[in-house]
Order: sequence, then C-alpha cells, then structure tokens
Amino acid sequence: VQLQASGGGLVQPGGSLRLSCAASRGTLSSYAIGWFRQAPGKEREFVAGIRWSGGNLWYADSVKGRFGISRDNGKNTVFLQMNSLKPEDTAVYYCAAGRVIMSTASSPEAYYYWGQGTLVTVSS
Repeated sequence: VQLQASGGGLVQPGGSLRLSCAASRGTLSSYAIGWFRQAPGKEREFVAGIRWSGGNLWYADSVKGRFGISRDNGKNTVFLQMNSLKPEDTAVYYCAAGRVIMSTASSPEAYYYWGQGTLVTVSS
C-alpha cells in the first residue's frame, strides 16, 4: 500500500483545513489508518485514527472536539478535518496504515505504511 497525504498549508488561528490520505497499490479495507504529526524538535505524536472495517475512531486529547477523521470507501481515502486550529497544531502531518490492536493504536510503531507528510502552519 502506498499513501499520499495532501491538503496542508498556511492558515490563521481559528481557521480550518482538511487533509487527505489517498491509498494506491492496495486497499485500506483491512487496515487501521492513523494521522500523526511532528513539530520541529519534537517527537512524532498521534493525532487521530480510524479502523476501516467497523469505523472505530480514536483521538488524541489535544484535538478532541476540534478534529474529525473520516473515510471514503469509494475513493480509498481518509480525511482529517481540522477546525479551530491553534499555533501549536503547526507540524508536518503524516498518515499511516497498519493492522493495529487498540492497545497500541496510538503508537507510531504499530503502523508500517507511511505517507510522505504534509506541512500545516497555523500563524497570523
């Protein structure tokens, strides 16, 4: 499976962006998909996840109520809708896929297919 993340850009605080993660060379139907982010000088951290089969969703506490993860079966694509963005959301955002179990579903090590990352900058 190859993943392509897109949709990043510059947005003012309080604004919104929608990131996309499109899969090719395979289907996401047997995977969980996670969004992670990495700010300069910081470790990669979990943002949101979705299990393709069953649609289970899970979020980092820092984004609950502001971000929403969803999928489009027909387009083999996962979206991350980001609202009420804050400067601390600035990071490179990555999507990843793996056959994860819930106890490790927020750990980058549980995912083995990664997209190339898309930069989100929240600044006035």
